[in-house]
Amino acid sequence: MAESTRRQKETNWLWWFPPAGWLSEYRAAWLTADIIAGVTLAAYAIPVSLAYAGLAGLPPQVGIYGYMLGGLGYALLGSSRQLAVGPTSAISLMIAGTVGAMAEGDVQRYAQIASLAAFTVALLSLIAWLLRLSVLVKLISDSILVGFKAGAGLTIAMTQLPSLFGVKGGGHNFFDRAYLLLGQLGQTQYIVLAIGLVAIGLIVFGERLLPGKPVALAVVVLAIIAATLLGLPARGVPITGEIPAGLPTLAGPSLRLIDIEGIVPLAAGCLLLAYIEGVSAARTFAAKHEYVLNPRQELLGIGAANLVAALGHGYPVAGGLSQSAVNDKAGARTSLALVFASLTLAFCLLFLTSLLENLPKAVLAAVVLTAVYGLLDFPALVRMWRVSKLDFIAAATALIGVLLLGILQGILLAALASVVLMLIQASRPNVAFLGRIPGTNSYSDLQRHADNEPLSGAIAFRPEASVIYVNADTVMEAVLGRLAATEPGAIRLVVCDLSASPYIDLAGSRMLHELHAELESRGIALRIIGAHGAVRDLLRADDVEKKVGELDRAATLDSVLRALVSPSNADPLETPPLKG
Repeated sequence: MAESTRRQKETNWLWWFPPAGWLSEYRAAWLTADIIAGVTLAAYAIPVSLAYAGLAGLPPQVGIYGYMLGGLGYALLGSSRQLAVGPTSAISLMIAGTVGAMAEGDVQRYAQIASLAAFTVALLSLIAWLLRLSVLVKLISDSILVGFKAGAGLTIAMTQLPSLFGVKGGGHNFFDRAYLLLGQLGQTQYIVLAIGLVAIGLIVFGERLLPGKPVALAVVVLAIIAATLLGLPARGVPITGEIPAGLPTLAGPSLRLIDIEGIVPLAAGCLLLAYIEGVSAARTFAAKHEYVLNPRQELLGIGAANLVAALGHGYPVAGGLSQSAVNDKAGARTSLALVFASLTLAFCLLFLTSLLENLPKAVLAAVVLTAVYGLLDFPALVRMWRVSKLDFIAAATALIGVLLLGILQGILLAALASVVLMLIQASRPNVAFLGRIPGTNSYSDLQRHADNEPLSGAIAFRPEASVIYVNADTVMEAVLGRLAATEPGAIRLVVCDLSASPYIDLAGSRMLHELHAELESRGIALRIIGAHGAVRDLLRADDVEKKVGELDRAATLDSVLRALVSPSNADPLETPPLKG
């Protein structure tokens, strides 16, 4: 029923135009809330977008273009009503770490490649939507994401510390940057460091005292006033400098995809990161406000946001949890808040850019450092170490990969690590050997329940996973190992319980053929119980049923064991002696 309903919706073009849904139920009382949220979001976006543009190696106004135009694009096709879209710290660093080599020192070409990356993200988003690839986001586990975010946060922080200390910095990865920074600490400009530390303190304490308020913008305003009155630029304090007034001109890409080697992997990494972060944040707010989020539609939302941002010479944008939390706390009821935020930013670009010229770069570094703090979830890493070492190893792999290789290579390594983690888990299924629960006709894992009564003359095993090509040999080795631990001739029957195996492929069926042949050579019968319908179909098609007997859905381990017992066997559940 649910699937048919979804299919019916997908045939209606309004299903792919989310504003048609929330506009139809829009209330006049929501308008004021959306206006306030939009203005508040713009106030948050101004210092953050300036900082992230600098992090990406682009002029400061490009960051504002991303918030202004990306928000409009997402409001048109995105399915979340609270998600705020704009430049993010991780994508900004990804651009900085990748585009520089492509541009070969040409500043104009650098900006063109960054804009082409946003166009390519839009194109890949459309392709992913057509191919229904939204399911691929599940390749990145939560554990991998924790490690990746921590690595990204540390890497981003290290790129901002030179601006905080007033030194040159440099380096290609986290450790290289840290080494160079340590060597330059003797050149620290203490007035710059003081400005940055004061800004960090004001932002941190201000956000605690006034949650949901544009504290960072207030700190930026105070910093500009102080820098102007105290003549800090004349004292050598690095500042933002002139920001061109006016709105961006809209134009298509000036470069072609074939002109830039590596643009597709860069855009794919941006899209993967944008989709994971955006959908994760969007689901949080959809659950809070009790409406349905369409994960596949989010691909169109991200694509539209990046397309419009690219038309305005921006670079890739994404939805983020921090800016969306600001939007939500300010009272946003629908995506109309993004439209009002864009209008506010347009007003600022037209009339207020001259006020930002004396903004110290140390303050922008403080904005970034306080913004990425939330990425460092070390308590989660400690919990993984305590609860699941395998998840901790996966998270640590992603973290170290980002620190050593950078954001783009780090997220690709994270995706690869997720796949490898799934294969490792699938290749080592628990094979439970069953014994009777005392006083019952039920059976469970002997290893987990020492009081279970072992079987006499039989071995019953239950693979607790789908039996597929990556684990079929492991299952067979476990059974033959168990058989080798018994006295020769003590076992007359081996029972395979497939009730915990929802799927089996041809490799699993081949394993059952080989197990039957091995057991038959020793005079031991093989029976199969508990197979699901699709599994029975495959085993019958592959002629396994002809060898092991009828795959009766009503057969139980107890009924098979009773058929084994001869009248002379007084205690059918007596344990056969084990070797060694």
